[in-house]
Amino acid sequence: MSLHQFYLILRARYRLALLIAISVVLLALLVSLLMPRQYTAQTAVLVDLRTPDPVAGGSLAGVVAPSYMATQVDIIGGDRVAQRVVSMLKLDDKDDVRQRWQKATGGRGSLQAWLAESLQKRLDVRPARESNVINISYKGAEAESTAQIVNAFAQAYLDTNLALKTEPARIYAEWFDEQAKASRTKLEDAQSRLSDYQQKAGIVTSDERLDYETAKLGAISSQLTDVQVATTDSQSKRLARSDSVAEVMDSTLINGLKADIGRMDAKVQEAGVTLGPNHPQMQRMQSELSALRQRLALETKSIGSSINTAYQVGKDRERELLGAVAAQKSRVLKINKDRDELNVYRRDVEAAQRAYEEVSKNASQTRLQSLTNQTNVVRLNTAMEPLTPSSPKTVLNLFIAAFSGTLLGIACVLFLELANRRVRSVEDIMHVLDLPVLGRITSAPRAVSMTGNLRLLGPGRLALGGIKLENGKSV
Repeated sequence: MSLHQFYLILRARYRLALLIAISVVLLALLVSLLMPRQYTAQTAVLVDLRTPDPVAGGSLAGVVAPSYMATQVDIIGGDRVAQRVVSMLKLDDKDDVRQRWQKATGGRGSLQAWLAESLQKRLDVRPARESNVINISYKGAEAESTAQIVNAFAQAYLDTNLALKTEPARIYAEWFDEQAKASRTKLEDAQSRLSDYQQKAGIVTSDERLDYETAKLGAISSQLTDVQVATTDSQSKRLARSDSVAEVMDSTLINGLKADIGRMDAKVQEAGVTLGPNHPQMQRMQSELSALRQRLALETKSIGSSINTAYQVGKDRERELLGAVAAQKSRVLKINKDRDELNVYRRDVEAAQRAYEEVSKNASQTRLQSLTNQTNVVRLNTAMEPLTPSSPKTVLNLFIAAFSGTLLGIACVLFLELANRRVRSVEDIMHVLDLPVLGRITSAPRAVSMTGNLRLLGPGRLALGGIKLENGKSV
């Protein structure tokens, strides 16, 4: 179908198309006038992802914003927020609402859940594009109640968001409190074991005691070394000749006796030249010389005896010091062992202390989180009572009805034309007969020749080639 054919069909049946379009517009106007008025109230909340948690100190900067915003939208439109709105506005306390619920459900189910579901059907929650703002709108029959309900949804969302943050923190705080009590009990037990062991081992400060005992062991070992050196020296002096011993050689008395003996011996030899052996003076000098020699031998023997005594005393002292060194070593080793065991108890106390401090820190933090009254959601505005209804939109409905009625009228005209086809142009004849058109007869007195052989000469006269036809007869 060409555009010309479509124009001819529409011109022939335009009254029907116009009637249908006007009917549709009038019907849309009637429906718009009969439809109940609906009012829409809107509010908005801001979800701030960059505000750090005042207790934990972290932020939501790493959270994927689309998924997080979608979660918040689902929370607003969820049953928990809707049921909280029902409780806030006390909608379930109204008798007419209860009667409607009885009529709709027959008393089955929960009235609060039924009301929440009916509120959710009229609720529209949409996040703004490229921002963290969530728009909340509600459509209702009364302007005042619509504003109250949408404001209640915003407040219920804030309360629910805070509850979702504080309830897990409260549960964790209770659990951490129990763990803190258990950790404190373990710490007290570890400290008690450490104290009992210190009392049992007699340890006040293990490091100072160990230093003292180690120093004492060193002093005893040093004494033992000195005694062993002295004993070895005494033993070598015992085995040496008496006159070669240093004590003998360095003795002033012995050296004096030796000098006296030398002088007396010289006198005896000098007197032996002039005096006989039986001379009284000679015998006296011999007697004095003999006494000096006896005294020298006695002094030398006394020094040897003292050396022997010093050797015996040194051996006894060496044995005592060896025993003291062994006992001191055992004491030091025992102290080291006690210190190692004490360190084990101390490490247990330190581990219990760290665990208790960590649990106490987490318990305090979760307790503060459970008591917080701030969230990362901010209410941007308060919905006001709408002054004009949001539906029905009469002008828009009439415009849509005019457009739809026009399309429907054109469709009906085309359907009727196809059902009862008529020839309205040359193209229709060519399409139906599938033959070429030789000429066209009009009511005008003259016509323009369609071909070179067919001409309309006047009323009732048609010329075809060189033949004239008048009233259907050739002339």
